[in-house]
Amino acid sequence: MSALRKIVDEIRSYHWFIHTMIVVVVIGAVASLVRFVYGLGVTTNLNDTYPWGLWISFDVVTAVPLAAGAFTLGAIVHCFNIKQLEPLVRPSIVTGFLGYSLVSVGLLLDLGQPQRAWHVLRYWNVHSPMFEVSMCIMLYTTVLFLEFLSPVAEKFGWNLSLRLLRWLEMPLAIAAAAISTLHQSSLGTFFLIAVDKLHNLWYNPLLPLLFWVSAICSGMCIIILEATACHKWMGQPNESDLLRTLSKILPWTLGVYLALRVYSLVFFSQGPFFDRPWLTLSFLLEIGVGFLLPFVMFCTKSVREHDGRRGLAAGLVVFGLVLNRFNVSMFGMMDPQNPYFPTVIESLVTVSIITAHILFFVLIAKYFPIFEHHPETVDYSLPHQPGKMKGAPTGP
Repeated sequence: MSALRKIVDEIRSYHWFIHTMIVVVVIGAVASLVRFVYGLGVTTNLNDTYPWGLWISFDVVTAVPLAAGAFTLGAIVHCFNIKQLEPLVRPSIVTGFLGYSLVSVGLLLDLGQPQRAWHVLRYWNVHSPMFEVSMCIMLYTTVLFLEFLSPVAEKFGWNLSLRLLRWLEMPLAIAAAAISTLHQSSLGTFFLIAVDKLHNLWYNPLLPLLFWVSAICSGMCIIILEATACHKWMGQPNESDLLRTLSKILPWTLGVYLALRVYSLVFFSQGPFFDRPWLTLSFLLEIGVGFLLPFVMFCTKSVREHDGRRGLAAGLVVFGLVLNRFNVSMFGMMDPQNPYFPTVIESLVTVSIITAHILFFVLIAKYFPIFEHHPETVDYSLPHQPGKMKGAPTGP
């Protein structure tokens, strides 16, 4: 009973904002239960015309690239040997692990029948991009879980496990980059079959490549926003020097994406392009505000070196990525005479998934050393027998 009392007292000591997030997550869990009890037909506006709605457009198609910072930064640090960015790796791994775990939750809610999730492992359809994405999401979530175990091992002083995980850092980073490249691009492959349904502003055969490059851009921008927010609201060290280095890479990746976007629009897309005013406006906002403006901003030294301006530019890229994924997966395929609007249940579930991501990140950052990479107090020498490391932390 004393342990339960400690847990209750600990929860009561949380900031009011954390309490609010807990309430939102609980409401979302109830909404999810309602979906499983009454089914999709009653709780959503999904139908034969719109079999994919908000849960796929945001919880999967958008959330997956927003969690791309883990494989992007892991490849930059471990594969390209830019070790100065290593302190940013752990928070990005936590973000990626939470993102992919919650993507799995969104998929289960949309597909239903969670007890049959193992069927994808038993009945292979190697010609389906959905099979490839499902396998990659499972594999990459496993890789992120193994990478996340390092701060867990440090927290509890598991010396043998920690040494093994350190040895696996490079293979796991390579595996993460390879798997993510496959499924980030395969998300774009989904929409290549929508030849007569997806609007011409977005339909082109380079969609898989565009999805992958834009995921790299947004992944680095999420890291910038995350590090800035952790410094401002969680009292973590200011990583401005590291973020400046990261922001020097972004003009190149954004430039590549914009060049590919223009090239695909000119040489691979077929008109008409501007036959729907609201789609034209959405396209201009996506390209102009979401990618071109931050590209110009990141090319400016004063923006890269200023925390607020750098964060604003990163936020614009995230906005452009989110709008792009909605344009491709929802807006660009919507029938003007029969529009789709998510129900309250769909909206509550999506809001609770976003809130759960933030809540779990805050709690993990509170209790595990994700902002301390290779702390000086940890002994990495191989011990003579299993046991805890000397001086290992024992409490939060």
